[in-house]
Amino acid sequence: MTARAQRARAGALALLAACLAALAACAKPVEPDARHKPAASVLEVVAVLRRHVPDDTYRFAPARDFTGRNVYRSSLLRLENIEKAHEESLRAGHFDDVIAFSKGRALERLRAFELAAQSYRSAGEHEGPLRQEALQSAAICDALAEAARIGFDPDRPEDDTDLPPPSDGEGIVAASDQRLALLQALDGEAQGTHYAYVIREEMERADVARARYFVASRRLTRDGDVRALAELQRVAEKHKDSKNANRHLIDLADLYGELAHEYVVKHPPEGLLFDPATFQELVDSASRLYEAVGRQDGTPEKLEASQRLEALLAFTLGVDSDRFTP
Repeated sequence: MTARAQRARAGALALLAACLAALAACAKPVEPDARHKPAASVLEVVAVLRRHVPDDTYRFAPARDFTGRNVYRSSLLRLENIEKAHEESLRAGHFDDVIAFSKGRALERLRAFELAAQSYRSAGEHEGPLRQEALQSAAICDALAEAARIGFDPDRPEDDTDLPPPSDGEGIVAASDQRLALLQALDGEAQGTHYAYVIREEMERADVARARYFVASRRLTRDGDVRALAELQRVAEKHKDSKNANRHLIDLADLYGELAHEYVVKHPPEGLLFDPATFQELVDSASRLYEAVGRQDGTPEKLEASQRLEALLAFTLGVDSDRFTP
């Protein structure tokens, strides 16, 4: 065999070895991304959930797992998937109380209080260390569900209430006070537990619902604008420690900006009824609030507030500059 033939044979063998190596690599199973793997066991899900049960979700946003999803929602989904995937293994019922109790912990943070109470009662049917706490949690969730059905709440289905919807401001305030009184009584019993944060969230939600009613109905009464501003200011001051504090400030600034737009429509700048001082006061109030939020680095509302401030200032440029400054 000539040297040229030997070199050709060696090259062919090398090519064959490379092809075989490539085929072997393709045959090797590819490990899925950890984010898409199912939970290994019930204990894995329970451990993650237990780690975040004491979290202060009133001041801080709910934690997120490695997939970026709300940790309470993801834990609930994983528990349900485990029940489906390992139905035969779980038929013996050894983990029934643990799974039901853990579902209750997740559901209460998702504001599904009635479902949480049902899960806790299911856990309480089993003798064990979770029974007493499960029954206590069921009672608290029942009370939270009762409070959530009282009064005006724009995000609640119309038929999901124990009381007829109030038709005036006094009725809204009375229902809101009743709701808050129930939550405050419950707060006294829940001190030192994670329910203190859940209850504060519900108090905030009740105050926001009350304010949203007066904002939505402000054109129906003579002093509707003043009352709507006062209600939004009440929410911003009362819940300044909330994770939604910046959102409350933006809502208040938006109303000031909307009032400025309405004032220009009602009193065109070229008319004799236009009062530059009144318009300036509305614009300045909105601007100060937008600027306050826009100065807070690291918050998702920073960009939103900055852009809304730019839009407001752009609007003021369309107003007669000679009449804008008093």
